[in-house]
Amino acid sequence: MSTTTNARTSTAHTATAPEPGPAAEPPAGPSAGLANTGALARLLAPVRTHLVTCAVLSALGAAAGILPYIAVAEIAAVVLDDPAGAHTAVWTWVGIGAAGAGVRLLMLVQSARVGHYADAAILHELRVRIVRHLGALPLGWFRASGSGRVKRAMTGDLEEMHEVIAHALGQLTGALTVTVVGMGYLLLVDARMALIALGVLALTAVFYRISMRSMTTHMNRLIAAEGRISAASVEYADGIQVVKTFGTGGRILRRFDDAVDEYAGAFAAWVAEVRYSSAASRLFGSEMAVLAAVTTAGLILVDRGSLAVADLVAFLVVAIGLPNSVIPAVTASQGVRKGRMGATNIERLLSLAPLPEPEEPRTPSGHGVEFDRVTFSYDGVTSAVEEISASCPPGTVTAIVGPSGAGKTTLASLLPRFYDVTGGAVRIGGTDIRSIPSAELLATMSLVFQDVALLRDSVAENIRIGRPGADDAAVRRAATAAHVHDVIERLPHGYDTPLDAGGGGLSGGERQRLTIARAILSEAPVVVLDEATAALDPDSESAVQGALATLAVGKTVIVIAHRLHTIAGADQILVLDRGRLVERGRHGELLALGGLYARMWAAQKGAIG
Repeated sequence: MSTTTNARTSTAHTATAPEPGPAAEPPAGPSAGLANTGALARLLAPVRTHLVTCAVLSALGAAAGILPYIAVAEIAAVVLDDPAGAHTAVWTWVGIGAAGAGVRLLMLVQSARVGHYADAAILHELRVRIVRHLGALPLGWFRASGSGRVKRAMTGDLEEMHEVIAHALGQLTGALTVTVVGMGYLLLVDARMALIALGVLALTAVFYRISMRSMTTHMNRLIAAEGRISAASVEYADGIQVVKTFGTGGRILRRFDDAVDEYAGAFAAWVAEVRYSSAASRLFGSEMAVLAAVTTAGLILVDRGSLAVADLVAFLVVAIGLPNSVIPAVTASQGVRKGRMGATNIERLLSLAPLPEPEEPRTPSGHGVEFDRVTFSYDGVTSAVEEISASCPPGTVTAIVGPSGAGKTTLASLLPRFYDVTGGAVRIGGTDIRSIPSAELLATMSLVFQDVALLRDSVAENIRIGRPGADDAAVRRAATAAHVHDVIERLPHGYDTPLDAGGGGLSGGERQRLTIARAILSEAPVVVLDEATAALDPDSESAVQGALATLAVGKTVIVIAHRLHTIAGADQILVLDRGRLVERGRHGELLALGGLYARMWAAQKGAIG
């Protein structure tokens, strides 16, 4: 678990579960990236009018942009046919060419403006949708998918859609328009020569199609490898202290190296498969290929007297420029393919089922917590907790203890609905938590975990997460109650001191007390403490225990503890083993039983001694 939170700030699904849960999204087949070709259209539906406008403006600009080349060809024809009387016609075509260049510039500017406006609008909307949807997903999805999947959706997938909206759409429309208009003009000049030029360009399309035939499979491999690279990078960065302390960098770096090797292997396999077809498409799509074809054919026809020199000039001017539209078209086509894949990935993410909200919301009548035959499984096969029943009355402290893997954190994770039970029910104030709206449910509890998460913001704002809108006096009172006010006052700028994810120089115990101040400020009636002092030294533990004592006054408190001496005064202790409740009672009663709790107590006392 990774933070202190309640629903006044955000959904609490940023916490960390003890073990991965199943991925909630459907498996992606080898062609999943492109199979859902409608995903891009559906996601872009809100800006469809802008995109159509962008395409029309781009087409008009491209059509106008070829007029200067046609003008040059017509001027050459006029001069060759009638040098003496060409003055008026020449200046007419000069005007047409100049007008075409001006219209092209104007249309392309307007097309880019409309396209980038649509891009900014839709990507903003999608980012908001993704963030809100991520906040509603069950925690198990995050554990199964890792940070790489979220990063991919928020950066890579949206960036690929950006390429489609802001660039590829205009490029593709313009390239197709230039090709159609240019070939139409050349067909009017001489159909035979036009077909020769068209044949060269057709070979470009054929070889390009061959080179792209397995793009989906290769791109899916690259995306999967990229996700593993991102996850390994985050793992290494987050665990750098452990890596340096215990020299475990080699094992973590091997995971990174393996992901990089997979990415390199996937890319190399793709290159090996398409190197010849890709080279051929670039060859036939070059100006030199078209120049060689039309010059050879044109000179033969001129020599035979079946083609005028002026007509050959038209092909040398216009046809040779057509390949300049092929490369943007190829690039744009690839951008559209990637954009479809990105849109499909985003749509699949947005289609994941969130934890359901109640159809008939209910409000709890109190703040007692009840576990009624609670069962939960991460994978649907093995139960992490099974048939656990316990009552935690208001104003009492309930401790949950047991060996590692006993299900302690899993049980606590069910209370804020980080997961939904697969059997039984969890109730607050007699109301099944599945009948309580998520925001209201999380507003009733403060969660304090072993691993502290701080925002890149001031100390005051990090505390104010507990109750946004709280005034400075309330923030200071909470910090004082958490025994961290004096620490904050010694910081360079006091409560205005900026912090980072690492705590900005605060010790582990001080960071923990800062999160307890959040919980105190929230005034939530239910408090869940998950190993809140497990990683602290004795002095820090004492300070944090004092802060926790203040936090717990009058609340329903559930404590997950490893150090048994910290919960010896609890009103009741639940002892879990292999997901089952094996003992229940107060400290003295459990010692008298001589069971698992007594053995754990003896082992810890012996270790201390």
